[in-house]
Amino acid sequence: MIELAAAFAVAGAASNAVGTAFQRKAASTTRGAGVRILAELVRRPAWVVGMAGVIGAAVFQSLALVNGPLALVQPLFILELPFALLVAGPLMHRRMPSWGWWGVGGVVAGLAALLASAAPRGATDQAPLSRWIPVLAVCVGGMAVLILSAGRGRPPARRAALLAAAAATGNALTAAMLKSATGTFADDGFTAFLLSWQTYGFALAGAAAVVLLENSLQAGPLVASQPALTIGDAMVSLALGMFLFGERVRTGWWLVPEALGAVLIIIGVFVLSRAVQRIREPSPAAGAGAGAGAGDH
Repeated sequence: MIELAAAFAVAGAASNAVGTAFQRKAASTTRGAGVRILAELVRRPAWVVGMAGVIGAAVFQSLALVNGPLALVQPLFILELPFALLVAGPLMHRRMPSWGWWGVGGVVAGLAALLASAAPRGATDQAPLSRWIPVLAVCVGGMAVLILSAGRGRPPARRAALLAAAAATGNALTAAMLKSATGTFADDGFTAFLLSWQTYGFALAGAAAVVLLENSLQAGPLVASQPALTIGDAMVSLALGMFLFGERVRTGWWLVPEALGAVLIIIGVFVLSRAVQRIREPSPAAGAGAGAGAGDH
C-alpha cells in the first residue's frame, strides 16, 4: 500500500507540473480580463491540456491519500518543482540552465534520504472532531496572521514568502481534509462522502490556497515564494498527519539522515526556484510573452 501511495503521489506531482506549465503557456499569450479571459482560454489546446493535468493531479492525490499516510504523500509533491522545470524548458523554448540539474539532484536525493529514514506510517484516515477543532483554529488563524503580516508596504520578497507560507498551510489543510473525505468515500460510499463536512472543507480550503498562491506569485519573485510554499506544505502536512491520523516517523539516530535529507531538499528547492524563474523570464529575442509559463505550484 505504501508503494502504491508513493507511485500515485509521484504521478500526481508530474501531472500537476504538466498542467500548470500548459496553463501558464496558454495564459501568457491571452489578452482580456475577467470572463473574457476564460472564454478565450477554453478555446486553446494548451489550456485544455493544462486543465486535464490539474484534474489528473487531484485524482492521483486522492488515490495516494487513500493508500498511504499524509506524511508520505505531501512531501512527494515536492517533486512537482523539478518536473515543472523539465516541462517548462521545452514548452517555452528555453534551455534549462546546466546548474538546474544540481537542484533536481538535490531534491530527489534529499527526498529519498528523508523518506527512507523517516519511514512514515499510519493506517487511519479519520480523526475525531476534538482533534479537528484545534487543527482548524491553528491553521486558519496562522493563515490569517501570515496574510495580515504580508500587507502592502512590505518588501516584495517578504510579501511573497508570507503569502506562500499561508498558501502552503492551506494546501496541507486541504490534503488532510481530502484524505478524510476520500477515506469516507472508500469505506461508506458516495452518499456518505457528500454528507461529510470534510468534503466541503477541502473545497473551500483548496480555493483559498489557490487565491493565496496567485497573490504570492504577483507579490514578489518566485525564488522567495516557492521555497516557502514547497517546504511549508511538507512540514505542515507532517504535523497534521501525526496529530490527526496518528502517523509515525522514526526518531532517535534516524533524525540525522532525516535532517541531512531536509537540508538537501531546501538547497535543491532554492536552486530550482532560480532555474524556473530563469526559464520564465523573457529573452530579448523572444519578447515579453515568451517567458511566462513554468509550473509555479
